[in-house]
Amino acid sequence: MSHALQDHRPAGARRSPSPAGLTRGGLPRWAPAGTAVASALLGTGIGLLFGLHSKIQWGLIAALLFVGITYTSSAVVENRRQAKDRVATSVVWVCFVLAVVPLLSLMITTISRGIGVLDGDFLSHSMNGVTSFEQGGGVYHALLGTLEQVGLATLIAAPIGLLTAVYLVEYGKGRLAKAVTFFVDVMTGIPSIVAGLFILTTWNLMLGFGPSGFAGAMALSILMMPVVVRSTEEMLKLVPNELREAALALGVPKWRVILKVVLPTAIGGISTGVMLAVARIAGETAPIMLLVFGSQLINGNPFEGAQSSLPLYIWEQYKVGSEASYDRAWAAALVLIAFVMILNLVARGIARWKAPKTGR
Repeated sequence: MSHALQDHRPAGARRSPSPAGLTRGGLPRWAPAGTAVASALLGTGIGLLFGLHSKIQWGLIAALLFVGITYTSSAVVENRRQAKDRVATSVVWVCFVLAVVPLLSLMITTISRGIGVLDGDFLSHSMNGVTSFEQGGGVYHALLGTLEQVGLATLIAAPIGLLTAVYLVEYGKGRLAKAVTFFVDVMTGIPSIVAGLFILTTWNLMLGFGPSGFAGAMALSILMMPVVVRSTEEMLKLVPNELREAALALGVPKWRVILKVVLPTAIGGISTGVMLAVARIAGETAPIMLLVFGSQLINGNPFEGAQSSLPLYIWEQYKVGSEASYDRAWAAALVLIAFVMILNLVARGIARWKAPKTGR
């Protein structure tokens, strides 16, 4: 019996002490949600107690309380290591909320202010014969101008950006490729007004052309090109080199490998990048003010005469300052947001449709 109770560990071996910090109890699953509710109530109470009228201040106080309470409760009940992990997760959630709340507020405000005016008449009529202070009028001329100007800019920028990216990835070496990459990076951050001034100086003043939607499209294409180059370049780099080498090993010329293998493989990401570049230029106002001038009439010819666009229409209506013009501005802003949202949905659909099929 005494042998049965003896410890069979080797001589000199010691029992390792149990890590108390790793065996303590954990917080319940509802603890994060409960902490968030308690922090919101405490933040509201502190804001009311100290007479803080801004709800943004209440939210910031609640966010700080949420992180502090999370760390304290986890350190007491669990351990400091787990507390640090929970604090990192809490900071991520707080940053997420801080990013989403302004976006939701913008969407709710735009929809609530613009939905009352947005109807079939608003989308199918222009401001011809309607003074800015009275009710009525529409956004058709501005929507038509935006579609034509953005479409022409895409026709100019997408091929140039695509070919530039192909050169940089497939052929570019040495100083020329480095110079092209450098100037593409510089153009990515160029202000839109600078692009407008460049086209105004060359196209309008030096060559003598008047205001037109095409002039605005050229300025927008300058802003669009570096986005297309950068996004296409990254997509082409993701194409496995094994595909290129396999095609080249069969004796296929390099240009045909790029055309038949590389581009079809990356077409989903390329299309997404082009759509995002289109969405980036759809809200530009400064080049349109300089080169297109704006018009209250419907002008379907983008190569001659002044046109309007949705961003310029919003600015013009808001500048008037009447209640009717404010309503039209909010409705046009809602149309512009819907336009950009549709472009993003189209980009996601193309990316999913053209994504490489993977087996299980």
